[in-house]
Amino acid sequence: MSLKYTLLGFLNYQPMTGYELKQTMDISTSNFWHAKQSQIYTTLKKMEEKGLVMSDIEEQNGRPNRRVYKVTESGRAALQTWLKKPVMELQAHKELLLLKLFFSADQDKQALLTQLNWQRDLHQQRLAVYQGETKAVIEQFARMMPGGEQNAVLWNATRRFGVMFAQMSIKWLDETIKKIED
Repeated sequence: MSLKYTLLGFLNYQPMTGYELKQTMDISTSNFWHAKQSQIYTTLKKMEEKGLVMSDIEEQNGRPNRRVYKVTESGRAALQTWLKKPVMELQAHKELLLLKLFFSADQDKQALLTQLNWQRDLHQQRLAVYQGETKAVIEQFARMMPGGEQNAVLWNATRRFGVMFAQMSIKWLDETIKKIED
């Protein structure tokens, strides 16, 4: 359900292909919302059937034709209605590492430490992306898009959540690793 509104939000900025939508999600919302390419195309087809988006085929020389989607007035209205509806409950969060850790008291200490250190490294890598590449992409889009500066304030707020979540995860992993080592 939320993928539909994610796609409407991006198409509200500018028309895009399904591939471009996936690429845009990967560099912008992936720290809090992501989708597989197949999910995007399936959702776009359903949205077009409901009149929320429309598509045009762009012919390309020497390459396959592109299907470019754009939001309709009905799609804009649906997006605005969704944006105005408050989120009234906390969202369920699944974390595979925590589930495994919960049941790992009888596991080999070194194997557990290896797994935790691996996760720490992954969070360090993600933190570096948020602080470098993602920040640069936001700055670039802010300069290129009409109203980009205003949007960038909120884009940076979501990026900052990713930064803080990665930092919190690293801190928690450091504490947990130390407890297991002791």
